[in-house]
Amino acid sequence: MVAKIRTVSFAGVDVVPVDVQVQFTHGLPGITIVGLPDKTVAESKERIRASFQSIGLDLPAKRVVVNLAPADIQKEGSHYDLPIAIGMMIQMGILDGVEMEEYVILGELGLDGSIARVAGSLPSAIHAAAQNLSLICPESCGTEAAWAGDVKILAAPNLIALVNHFKGTQVLKQPEVPQVFESPIKLPNLKDVKGQILAKRALEVAAAGGHNLLMIGPPGSGKSMLSCRLPGILPALTPHEALEVTMIHSINGDLPDEGLIRHRPYRDPHHSASLAALVGGGIRCKPGEISLAHKGVLFLDELPEFNRNALESLRQPIETGKVVVARANSHVTYPSQVQLVAAMNPCRCGYFGDKERECTRAPRCAADYQGKISGPLMDRFDIVIDVPEVKATDLMRAPDGEDSTLVAQRVAAARDYQYARLQALGKTGNFSNATVDSETLEDIIDLSQAAVNLLTKVMEKFKLSGRGYHRILRVARTIADLEQSATIETQHLSEAVGYRKISVYADNESKVA
Repeated sequence: MVAKIRTVSFAGVDVVPVDVQVQFTHGLPGITIVGLPDKTVAESKERIRASFQSIGLDLPAKRVVVNLAPADIQKEGSHYDLPIAIGMMIQMGILDGVEMEEYVILGELGLDGSIARVAGSLPSAIHAAAQNLSLICPESCGTEAAWAGDVKILAAPNLIALVNHFKGTQVLKQPEVPQVFESPIKLPNLKDVKGQILAKRALEVAAAGGHNLLMIGPPGSGKSMLSCRLPGILPALTPHEALEVTMIHSINGDLPDEGLIRHRPYRDPHHSASLAALVGGGIRCKPGEISLAHKGVLFLDELPEFNRNALESLRQPIETGKVVVARANSHVTYPSQVQLVAAMNPCRCGYFGDKERECTRAPRCAADYQGKISGPLMDRFDIVIDVPEVKATDLMRAPDGEDSTLVAQRVAAARDYQYARLQALGKTGNFSNATVDSETLEDIIDLSQAAVNLLTKVMEKFKLSGRGYHRILRVARTIADLEQSATIETQHLSEAVGYRKISVYADNESKVA
Protein backbone atom coordinates (compact mmCIF):
# COMPACT_ATOMS: atom_id res chain seq x y z
CA MET A 1 0.00 0.00 0.00
CA VAL A 2 1.20 3.48 -0.90
CA ALA A 3 -0.08 6.59 0.88
CA LYS A 4 -0.61 9.56 -1.46
CA ILE A 5 -0.76 13.14 -0.24
CA ARG A 6 -1.34 16.28 -2.32
CA THR A 7 0.99 19.22 -1.97
CA VAL A 8 2.46 21.85 -4.33
CA SER A 9 5.62 23.24 -5.82
CA PHE A 10 6.08 26.77 -7.15
CA ALA A 11 7.30 27.96 -10.54
CA GLY A 12 7.25 31.71 -10.16
CA VAL A 13 3.69 32.62 -9.15
CA ASP A 14 2.36 29.45 -10.78
CA VAL A 15 1.44 26.48 -8.60
CA VAL A 16 2.53 23.01 -9.72
CA PRO A 17 0.70 20.01 -8.14
CA VAL A 18 2.98 17.50 -6.43
CA ASP A 19 2.06 14.05 -5.10
CA VAL A 20 3.88 12.83 -2.00
CA GLN A 21 3.97 9.03 -2.13
CA VAL A 22 5.00 7.20 1.06
CA GLN A 23 5.63 3.48 1.32
CA PHE A 24 6.93 1.25 4.13
CA THR A 25 8.99 -1.64 2.75
CA HIS A 26 11.29 -4.35 4.02
CA GLY A 27 14.94 -3.52 4.38
CA LEU A 28 17.29 -1.59 6.62
CA PRO A 29 15.38 0.98 8.72
CA GLY A 30 15.72 4.52 7.41
CA ILE A 31 14.04 7.24 5.37
CA THR A 32 14.84 7.75 1.70
CA ILE A 33 13.43 10.74 -0.19
CA VAL A 34 13.55 10.70 -4.01
CA GLY A 35 12.14 13.00 -6.70
CA LEU A 36 14.83 15.70 -7.02
CA PRO A 37 14.68 17.05 -3.44
CA ASP A 38 16.97 19.92 -2.51
CA LYS A 39 18.94 20.06 0.72
CA THR A 40 16.01 21.52 2.67
CA VAL A 41 13.68 18.71 1.58
CA ALA A 42 16.32 16.03 2.23
CA GLU A 43 16.74 17.30 5.81
CA SER A 44 13.00 16.96 6.45
CA LYS A 45 13.46 13.33 7.54
CA GLU A 46 15.37 14.49 10.62
CA ARG A 47 12.72 17.07 11.51
CA ILE A 48 9.95 14.49 11.05
CA ARG A 49 11.73 11.87 13.15
CA ALA A 50 12.28 14.35 16.00
CA SER A 51 8.72 15.72 15.84
CA PHE A 52 7.27 12.18 15.98
CA GLN A 53 9.34 11.40 19.07
CA SER A 54 8.18 14.61 20.75
CA ILE A 55 4.52 13.55 20.44
CA GLY A 56 5.18 9.93 21.45
CA LEU A 57 5.31 8.24 18.03
CA ASP A 58 7.99 5.80 16.98
CA LEU A 59 8.58 4.92 13.36
CA PRO A 60 8.39 1.16 12.71
CA ALA A 61 11.66 -0.64 12.04
CA LYS A 62 11.11 -0.57 8.29
CA ARG A 63 12.53 1.19 5.28
CA VAL A 64 10.52 4.32 4.43
CA VAL A 65 10.56 5.44 0.78
CA VAL A 66 9.17 8.87 -0.06
CA ASN A 67 8.67 9.80 -3.71
CA LEU A 68 7.88 13.37 -4.76
CA ALA A 69 6.10 13.13 -8.10
CA PRO A 70 6.58 14.26 -10.81
CA ALA A 71 10.18 13.23 -10.30
CA ASP A 72 11.66 15.51 -12.98
CA ILE A 73 10.78 18.79 -11.19
CA GLN A 74 13.17 20.20 -8.59
CA LYS A 75 11.51 20.20 -5.13
CA GLU A 76 12.55 23.11 -2.92
CA GLY A 77 11.43 24.40 0.46
CA SER A 78 10.50 23.19 3.92
CA HIS A 79 6.73 22.97 3.24
CA TYR A 80 7.09 19.28 2.29
CA ASP A 81 7.62 18.30 5.97
CA LEU A 82 3.95 18.11 6.90
CA PRO A 83 2.69 16.17 3.83
CA ILE A 84 5.50 13.62 4.24
CA ALA A 85 4.70 13.25 7.97
CA ILE A 86 0.98 12.78 7.25
CA GLY A 87 1.83 10.16 4.61
CA MET A 88 3.80 8.26 7.26
CA MET A 89 0.88 8.53 9.71
CA ILE A 90 -1.42 7.03 7.07
CA GLN A 91 0.99 4.13 6.65
CA MET A 92 1.07 3.69 10.43
CA GLY A 93 -2.76 3.57 10.57
CA ILE A 94 -3.12 6.78 12.56
CA LEU A 95 -4.92 8.78 9.85
CA ASP A 96 -7.33 7.78 7.07
CA GLY A 97 -5.74 7.96 3.62
CA VAL A 98 -9.08 8.37 1.80
CA GLU A 99 -10.00 11.38 3.93
CA MET A 100 -6.62 12.99 3.30
CA GLU A 101 -7.11 12.86 -0.47
CA GLU A 102 -9.43 15.87 -0.13
CA TYR A 103 -6.63 18.17 1.09
CA VAL A 104 -3.67 20.06 -0.27
CA ILE A 105 -1.13 20.03 2.57
CA LEU A 106 1.92 22.16 3.34
CA GLY A 107 3.84 23.10 6.48
CA GLU A 108 7.24 22.96 8.15
CA LEU A 109 7.70 20.83 11.26
CA GLY A 110 9.59 21.87 14.36
CA LEU A 111 11.46 19.39 16.52
CA ASP A 112 8.72 19.73 19.17
CA GLY A 113 5.92 18.81 16.76
CA SER A 114 4.88 22.39 16.04
CA ILE A 115 3.93 23.46 12.52
CA ALA A 116 5.85 26.55 11.40
CA ARG A 117 4.96 29.20 8.85
CA VAL A 118 5.90 28.57 5.22
CA ALA A 119 5.85 30.67 2.06
CA GLY A 120 3.15 30.26 -0.58
CA SER A 121 0.02 29.59 1.50
CA LEU A 122 -2.16 32.03 -0.47
CA PRO A 123 -1.40 30.68 -3.97
CA SER A 124 -1.74 27.16 -2.55
CA ALA A 125 -5.19 27.98 -1.18
CA ILE A 126 -6.24 29.50 -4.51
CA HIS A 127 -5.02 26.33 -6.26
CA ALA A 128 -6.94 24.13 -3.81
CA ALA A 129 -10.13 26.13 -4.36
CA ALA A 130 -9.75 25.79 -8.15
CA GLN A 131 -9.46 22.00 -7.75
CA ASN A 132 -12.43 21.77 -5.32
CA LEU A 133 -10.05 20.66 -2.58
CA SER A 134 -9.40 21.82 0.99
CA LEU A 135 -6.16 23.06 2.53
CA ILE A 136 -4.13 22.11 5.58
CA CYS A 137 -1.55 24.74 6.53
CA PRO A 138 0.23 26.15 9.61
CA GLU A 139 -1.90 28.17 12.03
CA SER A 140 0.25 31.23 11.38
CA CYS A 141 -0.67 31.03 7.66
CA GLY A 142 -4.43 30.69 8.22
CA THR A 143 -5.24 34.38 7.81
CA GLU A 144 -3.17 34.59 4.64
CA ALA A 145 -4.82 31.49 3.11
CA ALA A 146 -8.30 32.73 4.05
CA TRP A 147 -8.00 35.52 1.45
CA ALA A 148 -8.39 32.84 -1.24
CA GLY A 149 -12.14 32.91 -0.66
CA ASP A 150 -14.50 29.94 -0.51
CA VAL A 151 -12.14 27.13 0.50
CA LYS A 152 -12.10 24.94 3.62
CA ILE A 153 -8.91 25.56 5.60
CA LEU A 154 -7.47 23.65 8.55
CA ALA A 155 -4.81 25.85 10.15
CA ALA A 156 -3.09 23.62 12.73
CA PRO A 157 -0.63 24.87 15.36
CA ASN A 158 1.00 21.42 15.79
CA LEU A 159 0.78 17.75 14.86
CA ILE A 160 -1.19 16.80 18.00
CA ALA A 161 -3.96 19.30 17.23
CA LEU A 162 -4.17 18.08 13.63
CA VAL A 163 -4.42 14.42 14.63
CA ASN A 164 -6.99 15.21 17.33
CA HIS A 165 -9.12 17.06 14.77
CA PHE A 166 -9.35 14.02 12.54
CA LYS A 167 -9.92 11.76 15.55
CA GLY A 168 -12.85 13.94 16.61
CA THR A 169 -11.46 15.03 19.97
CA GLN A 170 -10.67 18.59 18.89
CA VAL A 171 -12.05 20.99 16.30
CA LEU A 172 -9.86 23.32 14.26
CA LYS A 173 -11.92 26.36 13.33
CA GLN A 174 -11.98 27.80 9.83
CA PRO A 175 -9.80 30.96 9.78
CA GLU A 176 -11.89 34.06 9.20
CA VAL A 177 -11.07 36.52 6.47
CA PRO A 178 -10.02 39.69 8.33
CA GLN A 179 -12.10 42.78 7.76
CA VAL A 180 -10.30 45.15 5.42
CA PHE A 181 -9.49 48.37 7.23
CA GLU A 182 -7.49 51.30 5.96
CA SER A 183 -3.82 50.43 5.64
CA PRO A 184 -2.07 50.85 9.02
CA ILE A 185 1.03 52.19 7.28
CA LYS A 186 1.26 55.97 7.39
CA LEU A 187 2.79 57.12 4.12
CA PRO A 188 5.05 60.19 3.89
CA ASN A 189 3.21 63.38 2.95
CA LEU A 190 4.04 65.76 0.11
CA LYS A 191 3.36 68.77 2.33
CA ASP A 192 6.70 68.08 4.04
CA VAL A 193 8.55 68.99 0.82
CA LYS A 194 9.51 72.67 0.77
CA GLY A 195 9.78 74.32 -2.61
CA GLN A 196 10.42 72.10 -5.67
CA ILE A 197 7.15 73.17 -7.31
CA LEU A 198 8.14 71.85 -10.74
CA ALA A 199 9.34 68.54 -9.32
CA LYS A 200 6.09 68.04 -7.42
CA ARG A 201 4.14 68.82 -10.58
CA ALA A 202 6.15 66.18 -12.46
CA LEU A 203 5.50 63.71 -9.63
CA GLU A 204 1.75 64.34 -9.93
CA VAL A 205 1.83 63.81 -13.71
CA ALA A 206 3.84 60.62 -13.25
CA ALA A 207 1.32 59.31 -10.71
CA ALA A 208 -1.67 60.19 -12.89
CA GLY A 209 -0.36 58.30 -15.91
CA GLY A 210 1.86 55.65 -14.32
CA HIS A 211 4.92 57.14 -16.05
CA ASN A 212 8.56 56.31 -15.31
CA LEU A 213 10.41 59.26 -13.77
CA LEU A 214 14.06 60.26 -13.55
CA MET A 215 15.21 63.08 -11.26
CA ILE A 216 18.63 64.70 -11.70
CA GLY A 217 19.98 67.08 -9.09
CA PRO A 218 22.72 67.80 -6.57
CA PRO A 219 22.94 65.99 -3.20
CA GLY A 220 20.29 67.08 -0.71
CA SER A 221 17.93 68.60 -3.25
CA GLY A 222 15.08 66.28 -2.19
CA LYS A 223 15.08 63.55 -4.86
CA SER A 224 14.71 60.64 -2.42
CA MET A 225 12.24 62.64 -0.34
CA LEU A 226 10.03 63.16 -3.38
CA SER A 227 10.21 59.55 -4.54
CA CYS A 228 9.12 58.02 -1.24
CA ARG A 229 6.03 60.25 -1.33
CA LEU A 230 4.85 58.90 -4.68
CA PRO A 231 2.96 55.87 -3.19
CA GLY A 232 0.94 58.30 -1.07
CA ILE A 233 -0.63 59.92 -4.14
CA LEU A 234 -1.12 56.77 -6.22
CA PRO A 235 -4.60 55.18 -6.43
CA ALA A 236 -5.25 52.37 -3.95
CA LEU A 237 -4.81 48.78 -5.08
CA THR A 238 -7.95 47.19 -6.49
CA PRO A 239 -8.98 43.87 -4.83
CA HIS A 240 -7.60 41.94 -7.81
CA GLU A 241 -4.31 43.86 -7.72
CA ALA A 242 -4.00 43.38 -3.96
CA LEU A 243 -4.40 39.62 -4.37
CA GLU A 244 -1.87 39.56 -7.21
CA VAL A 245 0.71 41.52 -5.23
CA THR A 246 0.10 39.44 -2.11
CA MET A 247 0.72 36.19 -4.02
CA ILE A 248 4.19 37.37 -5.05
CA HIS A 249 5.11 38.33 -1.49
CA SER A 250 3.57 35.10 -0.20
CA ILE A 251 5.93 33.09 -2.38
CA ASN A 252 8.80 35.29 -1.21
CA GLY A 253 7.77 34.67 2.43
CA ASP A 254 7.60 38.30 3.58
CA LEU A 255 3.88 38.96 4.07
CA PRO A 256 2.65 41.16 6.93
CA ASP A 257 0.75 39.56 9.81
CA GLU A 258 -2.65 40.57 8.44
CA GLY A 259 -1.94 38.49 5.35
CA LEU A 260 -2.94 40.93 2.62
CA ILE A 261 -0.95 43.78 1.11
CA ARG A 262 -3.33 46.72 0.73
CA HIS A 263 -0.87 49.47 -0.18
CA ARG A 264 1.25 49.78 -3.30
CA PRO A 265 4.74 48.33 -2.79
CA TYR A 266 7.71 50.67 -2.63
CA ARG A 267 11.11 49.04 -3.12
CA ASP A 268 14.41 50.93 -2.97
CA PRO A 269 17.32 48.50 -3.38
CA HIS A 270 20.86 49.66 -2.67
CA HIS A 271 23.02 50.42 -5.69
CA SER A 272 25.23 47.42 -4.83
CA ALA A 273 22.31 45.05 -5.62
CA SER A 274 23.21 42.23 -7.99
CA LEU A 275 21.46 41.29 -11.22
CA ALA A 276 19.68 38.39 -9.50
CA ALA A 277 18.54 40.68 -6.67
CA LEU A 278 16.95 43.10 -9.14
CA VAL A 279 15.31 40.78 -11.67
CA GLY A 280 15.09 37.55 -9.66
CA GLY A 281 16.91 34.25 -9.66
CA GLY A 282 19.29 32.58 -7.27
CA ILE A 283 19.21 28.97 -6.11
CA ARG A 284 15.44 28.92 -5.54
CA CYS A 285 14.56 31.39 -8.32
CA LYS A 286 13.09 33.92 -5.90
CA PRO A 287 11.37 37.08 -7.23
CA GLY A 288 13.62 40.10 -7.59
CA GLU A 289 13.04 43.70 -6.55
CA ILE A 290 11.27 44.53 -9.82
CA SER A 291 8.70 41.78 -9.13
CA LEU A 292 8.35 42.62 -5.43
CA ALA A 293 7.50 46.15 -6.60
CA HIS A 294 4.76 44.82 -8.93
CA LYS A 295 1.87 47.33 -9.16
CA GLY A 296 3.96 49.75 -7.11
CA VAL A 297 7.15 51.81 -7.27
CA LEU A 298 10.72 50.67 -7.86
CA PHE A 299 13.11 53.45 -6.79
CA LEU A 300 16.72 53.31 -7.92
CA ASP A 301 18.77 55.92 -6.09
CA GLU A 302 22.23 56.84 -7.39
CA LEU A 303 21.32 55.28 -10.75
CA PRO A 304 24.80 55.42 -12.39
CA GLU A 305 26.30 53.56 -9.41
CA PHE A 306 24.32 50.39 -10.15
CA ASN A 307 26.05 47.57 -11.97
CA ARG A 308 25.72 48.18 -15.72
CA ASN A 309 24.57 44.63 -16.51
CA ALA A 310 22.01 44.75 -13.69
CA LEU A 311 20.52 47.98 -15.06
CA GLU A 312 20.42 46.71 -18.63
CA SER A 313 18.59 43.59 -17.45
CA LEU A 314 15.69 45.83 -16.37
CA ARG A 315 15.00 47.12 -19.87
CA GLN A 316 12.87 44.23 -21.10
CA PRO A 317 10.86 43.71 -17.85
CA ILE A 318 10.03 47.43 -17.75
CA GLU A 319 8.73 47.24 -21.32
CA THR A 320 6.87 43.90 -21.16
CA GLY A 321 5.68 43.90 -17.54
CA LYS A 322 7.10 40.46 -16.78
CA VAL A 323 10.42 38.79 -15.92
CA VAL A 324 11.39 35.44 -17.39
CA VAL A 325 14.21 33.80 -15.42
CA ALA A 326 15.70 31.17 -17.72
CA ARG A 327 17.36 28.05 -16.36
CA ALA A 328 18.74 25.02 -18.19
CA ASN A 329 15.76 22.88 -17.18
CA SER A 330 12.98 25.44 -16.68
CA HIS A 331 11.74 28.98 -17.19
CA VAL A 332 10.18 30.88 -14.29
CA THR A 333 7.99 33.93 -14.95
CA TYR A 334 7.19 36.70 -12.49
CA PRO A 335 5.05 39.80 -13.16
CA SER A 336 6.87 43.14 -13.07
CA GLN A 337 4.44 45.95 -13.86
CA VAL A 338 6.24 48.69 -11.95
CA GLN A 339 6.53 52.44 -12.04
CA LEU A 340 10.25 53.06 -12.26
CA VAL A 341 11.55 56.11 -10.41
CA ALA A 342 15.26 56.89 -10.41
CA ALA A 343 17.50 59.61 -9.03
CA MET A 344 21.05 60.64 -9.83
CA ASN A 345 23.54 63.44 -9.37
CA PRO A 346 24.47 65.49 -12.45
CA CYS A 347 28.10 64.39 -12.10
CA ARG A 348 30.33 62.40 -9.76
CA CYS A 349 31.03 65.36 -7.46
CA GLY A 350 27.32 66.22 -7.58
CA TYR A 351 27.58 69.96 -8.16
CA PHE A 352 27.77 70.44 -11.89
CA GLY A 353 26.29 73.84 -12.78
CA ASP A 354 27.28 75.39 -9.45
CA LYS A 355 30.24 77.58 -10.38
CA GLU A 356 31.43 77.74 -6.78
CA ARG A 357 31.42 74.00 -6.07
CA GLU A 358 31.71 72.12 -9.37
CA CYS A 359 34.93 70.23 -10.03
CA THR A 360 37.63 71.27 -12.45
CA ARG A 361 36.65 68.65 -15.03
CA ALA A 362 33.27 70.25 -15.81
CA PRO A 363 31.51 69.83 -18.19
CA ARG A 364 33.34 66.64 -19.21
CA CYS A 365 32.69 65.03 -15.80
CA ALA A 366 28.92 65.36 -16.23
CA ALA A 367 28.98 63.77 -19.68
CA ASP A 368 31.16 60.90 -18.43
CA TYR A 369 29.06 60.27 -15.32
CA GLN A 370 25.66 60.41 -16.98
CA GLY A 371 27.05 58.45 -19.92
CA LYS A 372 27.05 55.39 -17.65
CA ILE A 373 23.33 55.18 -18.36
CA SER A 374 22.72 53.71 -21.80
CA GLY A 375 20.50 55.48 -24.29
CA PRO A 376 17.96 52.62 -24.50
CA LEU A 377 17.55 52.60 -20.72
CA MET A 378 17.28 56.40 -20.59
CA ASP A 379 14.61 56.14 -23.29
CA ARG A 380 12.45 54.13 -20.86
CA PHE A 381 11.87 57.25 -18.75
CA ASP A 382 8.79 59.19 -19.82
CA ILE A 383 9.63 62.14 -17.58
CA VAL A 384 13.12 63.48 -16.88
CA ILE A 385 13.48 66.56 -14.70
CA ASP A 386 16.15 68.66 -13.05
CA VAL A 387 15.75 68.99 -9.27
CA PRO A 388 17.73 72.10 -8.27
CA GLU A 389 19.11 72.72 -4.81
CA VAL A 390 16.82 74.55 -2.39
CA LYS A 391 18.58 77.29 -0.47
CA ALA A 392 18.38 77.40 3.32
CA THR A 393 16.68 80.80 3.23
CA ASP A 394 13.99 79.39 0.92
CA LEU A 395 13.45 76.46 3.27
CA MET A 396 12.87 78.75 6.22
CA ARG A 397 10.47 81.05 4.36
CA ALA A 398 8.67 78.46 2.25
CA PRO A 399 5.10 77.62 3.32
CA ASP A 400 3.95 74.04 3.75
CA GLY A 401 3.39 72.21 0.48
CA GLU A 402 0.10 70.83 -0.75
CA ASP A 403 -1.19 67.85 1.21
CA SER A 404 -0.86 64.44 -0.45
CA THR A 405 -4.59 63.86 0.02
CA LEU A 406 -5.47 66.73 -2.34
CA VAL A 407 -2.94 65.63 -4.94
CA ALA A 408 -4.19 62.03 -4.67
CA GLN A 409 -7.72 63.20 -5.39
CA ARG A 410 -6.62 64.85 -8.65
CA VAL A 411 -4.62 61.77 -9.58
CA ALA A 412 -7.59 59.50 -8.89
CA ALA A 413 -9.87 61.73 -10.98
CA ALA A 414 -7.41 61.58 -13.89
CA ARG A 415 -7.17 57.79 -13.61
CA ASP A 416 -10.97 57.48 -13.57
CA TYR A 417 -11.08 59.66 -16.67
CA GLN A 418 -8.61 57.31 -18.37
CA TYR A 419 -10.49 54.14 -17.38
CA ALA A 420 -13.82 55.53 -18.57
CA ARG A 421 -12.28 56.37 -21.95
CA LEU A 422 -10.73 52.91 -22.29
CA GLN A 423 -13.97 51.18 -21.32
CA ALA A 424 -15.77 53.17 -24.02
CA LEU A 425 -13.27 51.64 -26.48
CA GLY A 426 -14.04 48.16 -25.17
CA LYS A 427 -10.74 47.79 -23.30
CA THR A 428 -10.89 45.86 -20.05
CA GLY A 429 -8.24 45.85 -17.35
CA ASN A 430 -6.65 48.34 -15.03
CA PHE A 431 -4.52 50.25 -17.54
CA SER A 432 -2.92 53.68 -17.40
CA ASN A 433 -1.68 55.94 -20.18
CA ALA A 434 1.83 54.57 -19.68
CA THR A 435 0.77 50.93 -20.14
CA VAL A 436 -1.77 50.95 -22.97
CA ASP A 437 -0.58 49.39 -26.22
CA SER A 438 0.38 51.48 -29.24
CA GLU A 439 -2.81 50.67 -31.12
CA THR A 440 -4.95 51.89 -28.24
CA LEU A 441 -2.73 54.95 -27.83
CA GLU A 442 -3.57 56.03 -31.36
CA ASP A 443 -7.28 55.73 -30.52
CA ILE A 444 -7.08 57.88 -27.39
CA ILE A 445 -4.90 60.65 -28.85
CA ASP A 446 -6.85 63.66 -30.08
CA LEU A 447 -4.46 66.51 -30.96
CA SER A 448 -5.59 70.00 -31.82
CA GLN A 449 -4.21 71.39 -35.09
CA ALA A 450 -1.87 73.72 -33.21
CA ALA A 451 -0.57 70.74 -31.20
CA VAL A 452 -0.01 68.77 -34.42
CA ASN A 453 2.07 71.62 -35.83
CA LEU A 454 4.12 71.85 -32.63
CA LEU A 455 4.73 68.10 -32.50
CA THR A 456 5.92 68.12 -36.13
CA LYS A 457 8.47 70.83 -35.34
CA VAL A 458 9.68 68.97 -32.23
CA MET A 459 10.14 65.73 -34.16
CA GLU A 460 12.12 67.45 -36.91
CA LYS A 461 14.32 69.51 -34.57
CA PHE A 462 15.24 66.86 -31.99
CA LYS A 463 15.16 63.73 -34.21
CA LEU A 464 13.10 61.80 -31.65
CA SER A 465 12.94 58.01 -31.83
CA GLY A 466 9.64 56.22 -32.29
CA ARG A 467 9.60 55.38 -28.58
CA GLY A 468 10.32 59.02 -27.71
CA TYR A 469 7.46 60.15 -29.95
CA HIS A 470 4.99 57.80 -28.28
CA ARG A 471 6.17 58.66 -24.79
CA ILE A 472 5.63 62.37 -25.41
CA LEU A 473 2.09 61.59 -26.55
CA ARG A 474 1.45 59.43 -23.48
CA VAL A 475 2.61 62.17 -21.10
CA ALA A 476 0.65 64.83 -23.00
CA ARG A 477 -2.45 62.65 -22.77
CA THR A 478 -1.99 62.40 -19.00
CA ILE A 479 -1.54 66.15 -18.59
CA ALA A 480 -4.76 66.71 -20.55
CA ASP A 481 -6.50 64.09 -18.38
CA LEU A 482 -5.55 66.02 -15.24
CA GLU A 483 -7.56 68.90 -16.70
CA GLN A 484 -10.35 66.56 -17.88
CA SER A 485 -9.66 67.70 -21.45
CA ALA A 486 -10.62 65.36 -24.30
CA THR A 487 -8.29 67.20 -26.70
CA ILE A 488 -4.53 67.59 -26.28
CA GLU A 489 -3.75 71.28 -26.64
CA THR A 490 -0.42 73.01 -27.22
CA GLN A 491 0.10 73.71 -23.50
CA HIS A 492 -0.28 70.02 -22.71
CA LEU A 493 2.14 69.01 -25.46
CA SER A 494 4.65 71.74 -24.55
CA GLU A 495 4.81 70.52 -20.96
CA ALA A 496 5.26 66.91 -22.12
CA VAL A 497 8.10 67.94 -24.46
CA GLY A 498 9.76 69.77 -21.57
CA TYR A 499 9.80 66.53 -19.58
CA ARG A 500 11.91 64.84 -22.29
CA LYS A 501 14.87 67.11 -21.58
CA ILE A 502 17.87 65.24 -20.19
CA SER A 503 20.66 67.04 -18.38
CA VAL A 504 23.54 65.43 -20.20
CA TYR A 505 26.22 68.00 -20.94
CA ALA A 506 28.79 67.50 -23.64
CA ASP A 507 30.61 70.42 -25.27
CA ASN A 508 28.37 72.75 -23.19
CA GLU A 509 25.26 71.72 -25.14
CA SER A 510 22.07 70.18 -23.72
CA LYS A 511 20.81 67.17 -25.56
CA VAL A 512 17.24 65.97 -25.83
CA ALA A 513 16.38 62.26 -25.85
